[in-house]
Amino acid sequence: MSDATLHSAPPPAAAPNEAMEIRFRGGGFVAKPHRWMAPIVFVVLIAFIEIGTRSGFISSLTLPRPSDVLATLVQLYKSGQLFEHLVPSLTRLAVGASLGAIVGISVGVMIGLFSYVRAGLVPLVAAIFPIPKIALLPLFVIWFGIDESSKYALIAFGTFTPTVVATYGAVDNVDRSLIRMGQSFGLSWFSIVRKIVLPGAMPGILSGLRISLAIAIILLVAAEMLGAQHGIGAYILEAGSLYDLERLFAGVVILSLLGVITSGAIGLIERRVLGWRT
Repeated sequence: MSDATLHSAPPPAAAPNEAMEIRFRGGGFVAKPHRWMAPIVFVVLIAFIEIGTRSGFISSLTLPRPSDVLATLVQLYKSGQLFEHLVPSLTRLAVGASLGAIVGISVGVMIGLFSYVRAGLVPLVAAIFPIPKIALLPLFVIWFGIDESSKYALIAFGTFTPTVVATYGAVDNVDRSLIRMGQSFGLSWFSIVRKIVLPGAMPGILSGLRISLAIAIILLVAAEMLGAQHGIGAYILEAGSLYDLERLFAGVVILSLLGVITSGAIGLIERRVLGWRT
C-alpha cells in the first residue's frame, strides 16, 4: 500500500448540527408582477390584425387596419375633436360614478353594520340589482330631462347597485375573531368599525369598484347615444351610422384606454391603502 493511500483521509463529514438554508415557502400565492407580458400580448394582437388586414386574410369590412385607426386618433388630436368629445365624457363619468360610489359604499356599510337597515334594504337592492340599467334610460329622460341630469342619474344608479352589493358583502366577510378580539380589549364600537371592519372590508370594496366603474363606462356610452352632441358615445354613434370603421374603432380605443386608466387608478389606491397585506 502506497504512502499516498495511507495518508489520504476521507472528506470531513458535515457537522450534525450545521445549519442548512431552507427556501422560504410562505409567499401566500402572491402574484409576480410580469409587467412585460401585457405589452407583448397587445403588440402581438395588433400586429396580427395589421398583417391580416393588409394580406386580405381579414376583411377590411369587418376590421380596419390598426395603422388607419392610429392615424384617425392622431387626426382627432390635431383637429381638437378629441378633447371636444373626451372632456364631456370624463365630466359625466366623474360626476355620475362618484355619486353612485359614495352613496353605494355608505349604504353598503350601513347594511353590513345595522340589522334593521339590512332587513329593510337588502330585499330592495336584490330587486333592483338585476334590472338592466340601460333599459331605464328612457325613464330617467322622462324624470330628469334629456340634458346632463339624466346622464348623471343613469351612471350614478348603475354604479350604485353593484357597489352596495360588493360593500356589504365585504363587511360581512371581515373576520369575526378580529372583532371579538377588539371587543375583548375594550375598544368602542366606533373604534372597531374604523380600525377593524373598514380596513378588513376595503379589499372587497375596491374590487367591487372595479366592476362598478366598468359598468359606469358602459352606461356613459349608452347615455351619450341619446340626446348628446358631444361625447365618446355620440362620436361612436355618428361613426357607426356612417359606417366609418376607422372612426368607430378610434372611439372604441379611447373607451378601452379609459377603462385601463380607471383600473390602474384603482390598483394604485389598492397599493397605497392595502399595503398592510404584504
